[in-house]
Amino acid sequence: ACLLLFRLVSKSVRSIPSSSTLSCAIGQSARPPPHPRTRTQETKSYAPEPSKNPHPIPIPRPSRSVYRRRGSSQELRGGGAIRSGRRPRRNQSEEPAIAVMEGGMGGGGGQQELSADNVRGIVLALLSSGFIGSSFIIKKKGLRRAAVSSGISAGVGGHSYLLEPLWWVGMITMIVGEIANFVAYAFAPAVLVTPLGALSIIVSAVLAHFILNERLHALGVLGCVMCIAGSMVIVIHAPLEQEITSVKEIWHMATQPSFLLYVASVIVLVSVLVFHFSPLWGQSNVLIYTAICSLMGSLSVMSVKALGTSLKLTFEGTNQLAYPETWFFMLVVAICVLTQMNYLNKALDTFNTAVVSPIYYVMFTSLTILASIIMFKDWSGQSLGSITSEICGLIVVLSGTILLHVTKDYERIPQSRSLYAPLSPTSATRLNGELLRHVEEDARRTDDEEKVLRRQEMY
Repeated sequence: ACLLLFRLVSKSVRSIPSSSTLSCAIGQSARPPPHPRTRTQETKSYAPEPSKNPHPIPIPRPSRSVYRRRGSSQELRGGGAIRSGRRPRRNQSEEPAIAVMEGGMGGGGGQQELSADNVRGIVLALLSSGFIGSSFIIKKKGLRRAAVSSGISAGVGGHSYLLEPLWWVGMITMIVGEIANFVAYAFAPAVLVTPLGALSIIVSAVLAHFILNERLHALGVLGCVMCIAGSMVIVIHAPLEQEITSVKEIWHMATQPSFLLYVASVIVLVSVLVFHFSPLWGQSNVLIYTAICSLMGSLSVMSVKALGTSLKLTFEGTNQLAYPETWFFMLVVAICVLTQMNYLNKALDTFNTAVVSPIYYVMFTSLTILASIIMFKDWSGQSLGSITSEICGLIVVLSGTILLHVTKDYERIPQSRSLYAPLSPTSATRLNGELLRHVEEDARRTDDEEKVLRRQEMY
């Protein structure tokens, strides 16, 4: 009886459905039966379509070289995004750099082009050289007219040239050239503007050949060609001008330790030359006065560039005259220019112009470029090839300037040939004989004068 009761209970338990089965059954019973067309559509939408081509051709995946040619670093890193069909985003901060790289690769090897400020500086420097070079010829023409009309030249002490209109035209032309040179330093670096000043020598030499009938020799023509070639090399490889927004930036450049060391060295050297060497050997050694002028000239150019930049910013709408640094640079310009002109006039009054001019130009240009490199870091963003080309161009310009100055007065001073050419024995004896004859004639003249004086005393 127990066994029979156990079997009946087990059969009843097996016949009771589970909860999941009951829920599915309830849901199916509550849901209406689907339409036959709807069932066919659902089967068509979810069932995969049979391929028409039993053997599909696999699509080739692009190689990594394709990604390299596209030039984007994100495409190289995000290869999964490209394979999945998504287009990778390019970061906006990388677009200018990529554009510069693409422009450089497509524009001739990425060579650095001149900026608009450099072009303005070059044009102003060329105009300055033209005005200054022509002013020498115009003033000299006015001096000749004044000497002919008054009979007293300026070299003797005459001041009649102040009444000559042509001399004033030359003076105004020189002032315009100096103003253009002053503005050129505000747009272009001193490494570019200062060597272009050698072109004023070429302009004066060429105009003197045609207007004043001063012959230009073959070596002088070679010097002109060297100056032009060196200037072209410097212009091609010139550094870009820095964008300065305030005179505070220039003051920060002027107070850096390297430039302060240069300024201290200049002040010490100028003080030693002025107070020790100038009273002893200033009248006999041309390097003393020219060294003072060149050292002070390098500081004056740096101050002129700072003052010109501040004035340019003021004219553009950003007032820089409210800063005390602007007035300090103006004071430094006045002190350096006055000292420079004082000792330059002493050098020109003591020594020959053909000797002073090339030495002064070489020293002034070299020290100015050195000061600009220290203060404005003109060579910081340039390659070694560009720096070497600029140095070679500067050497060519300086050599051409020296050659042009040395050969400019060759015809005017015939006795200068004896300074460079050795004398033959016959010419030496001839000169000695002429000197002895002049000495004897002077002695006879003194004897005759003594006799006349004695006769007058007797009477």
